[in-house]
Amino acid sequence: MTALGFLYPGHSAEDDYPRIEQLLGSDIRVDLVHTDIGEDAYRVDALRGTGSPERLAAGLEELRLAGVEAVVWACAGGSFVLGWDGAHEQVRGIALAAGMPASSTSFAFVHALQEIEVRRVAVAATYPDDVARLFADFLRAGGAEVTGVHSSGTVTAAEAGAWGERELFALARAADSPDAQALLLPDTALHTVAHIPALEKDLGKPVLTANQVTVWECLRLTDRRVNAPELGALFTREPVVQV
Repeated sequence: MTALGFLYPGHSAEDDYPRIEQLLGSDIRVDLVHTDIGEDAYRVDALRGTGSPERLAAGLEELRLAGVEAVVWACAGGSFVLGWDGAHEQVRGIALAAGMPASSTSFAFVHALQEIEVRRVAVAATYPDDVARLFADFLRAGGAEVTGVHSSGTVTAAEAGAWGERELFALARAADSPDAQALLLPDTALHTVAHIPALEKDLGKPVLTANQVTVWECLRLTDRRVNAPELGALFTREPVVQV
């Protein structure tokens, strides 16, 4: 059994995680601990507070006791707003406090793009324009070429968590462009896991979503690779093993 640990801010789309655990269909356990979100606002200052060391450290003891092998801070906005160097410092702090490998959703996107060998991406962001631009800057620092950023202007995680299929597909279609090799949806408050195959079929390209890449990143940290096409192109790089 491989146990994966996640620090998830507040309560919005955390039900994506048991869904992913079920779709992985192997000896993998997903353990999720909720952290204090502080002020629910998609502003830079509020997002920085959401990812403060004190808030993140509070959930690590529970994950350690659960026996997880790696931990990922399941929040994009609460990591990329710190910039490339600041997000690295945040992850180092989590790893030191947890005593195990650690990462965040922001780095998960960068590593997932390397995995599917894609460089040109379009960003479909729920955030306001200024926050969405910071995510694009983070991707560029990680070597990606951002062909465009479309923002819905959502101002809270609660608002994003209430979105359904109609809003999700509308955002994805509005953000996509012919020159983008993949579409990115960077918000762990957004329910996406049930819709990834349909989104990829609709757009004709890989779609990376925050909760999807977060779990993939934790698998990467534990040296586990799983073929799970229901989770999109990212999870089809590993050949199906016949037992």
